[in-house]
Amino acid sequence: MVEAWAEKFVVIGPDPASLAASVADRFLDRVGKRAGEGKTVHVSLTGGSMGAAVLSAASRSAEVNKIDWSLVHFWWSDERFVSRDDTDRNEKQAREALLDSLDLPAENIHAIAAADEGGTLDDAAAAYARELASFGRDGRLWPSFDICFLGVGPDGHIASLFPDRGEIHITDAATVVVRDSPKPPPERVSMTRPVINDSKRVWMVLTGADKASALGLALAGASYSNVPAAGAKGRKRTVFFVDEMAAEKVPHELIDREY
Repeated sequence: MVEAWAEKFVVIGPDPASLAASVADRFLDRVGKRAGEGKTVHVSLTGGSMGAAVLSAASRSAEVNKIDWSLVHFWWSDERFVSRDDTDRNEKQAREALLDSLDLPAENIHAIAAADEGGTLDDAAAAYARELASFGRDGRLWPSFDICFLGVGPDGHIASLFPDRGEIHITDAATVVVRDSPKPPPERVSMTRPVINDSKRVWMVLTGADKASALGLALAGASYSNVPAAGAKGRKRTVFFVDEMAAEKVPHELIDREY
């Protein structure tokens, strides 16, 4: 089955560093405006080199100190089930890149339990689902993220939802455990598609020629079962932020030169 989503746009940067800085500026602008109105902001982060690069770029911006971070809550679309101080852990990357430098209440960081904290992988997924539910609204068992950052793998995976696996089809839960992940480490916790797609804005950030094929398939409306990135969408906006090398197969009409 092929699903075709409307309102997908592509923003192209010349190189990874410039792209990260551009996304960071947009991120701080969006969060700053909402927090400036006294509203609570929920942001879902992602791991990987570009996820960290965007947060690092944000930490260097003069705008970062103008935001009331007490109104901002950080979550993760997925986490590797490793020890708390493992360099593979998305939380560790985000803390080092930005979070630890913010005037941010500890309770605003909603991290998924680590493997060295006494619980099982299933315990971690269940606890994260309960945490999400504690911020639910309108009958949903999760908050609506103002921004959901996602990386995209060369195989088209998002979060820890990989192609041709059962996790991508789960719609009756907020979280899912992933075992024997095709990409190490093997054990993970991931948000499900309904949670991701309830976000106001889904921002996918990807660079490199090895991502061009996945990006092209996602934009062409491939099956989300085969290309999970094709099934990621925001309720207000879905944007692929890419560099020139990843943009090789992007149709010109999808390039947004004003966003």
